[in-house]
Amino acid sequence: MASVQEIYEYINTFAPFAEALDFDNPGLLAGDGAQEVKTALLALDITAPVVEEAVQKGAQLIVSHHPVIFAPLRKLKKNSVPWLLAHYDLSAICAHTNLDMAPDSGVNVALSQALGMVDCRGICPHGCGFEAMVGQLPEEMEPDAFARHIKQSLHCDGVRFVPGNRKVKTVGICSGAGADYLEPALAEDADAFVTGEVKHHQFLLARELGATMIEGGHFHTETVVLPLLVQKLAEKFPHVHWLIAEANTAPEEFC
Repeated sequence: MASVQEIYEYINTFAPFAEALDFDNPGLLAGDGAQEVKTALLALDITAPVVEEAVQKGAQLIVSHHPVIFAPLRKLKKNSVPWLLAHYDLSAICAHTNLDMAPDSGVNVALSQALGMVDCRGICPHGCGFEAMVGQLPEEMEPDAFARHIKQSLHCDGVRFVPGNRKVKTVGICSGAGADYLEPALAEDADAFVTGEVKHHQFLLARELGATMIEGGHFHTETVVLPLLVQKLAEKFPHVHWLIAEANTAPEEFC
């Protein structure tokens, strides 16, 4: 077994919580660091179904990417997720932008691996990591073929994209809401940029600049980190039963 605090301290070695972006709220957000962990559940978000699954599977800890408490918590409503965590004596460790930027096993690293990119390097340095990455495809693709590659690789129901004016070989990426890194990636000779969320004006900018811009979905560009995180945690704490939540699903649907 391991304690919640020991698991927190290990995550801190490769995704330092102090290096999260200023707006963020990662850390041990619920529970007791001294609690012993036999089973832990991982999810992108701590939702009520994830908490229920943790209870059913006898977990003591949930490790998530998105903070379960983000804005100031001004009241604690019965059956809200923070209330459920306290009610069931569950601890919650949330590693957000600090995990996005982790240079060896972060979300952007996992995304680059899922897309089959090679020769990747970080751009926009922050602390010991990087806010975005640029890498190469093994072979160049037409923009529409690259969009299909994203859909298949991330198991998306669909993607939105602007096709660029050239084939895609060098790719910039930033998981989640990372469209602001389009221009820094293009400055590194990227032909395309992949992220989870793109606003209308950002698609317009990509079209103006002749770059392929692909929105793969916030959930789908980030959930790829969970298998990598399970592997890393299981190697360090082999006596803990590590599980990815079955309730870890995208909230949106396509018709």
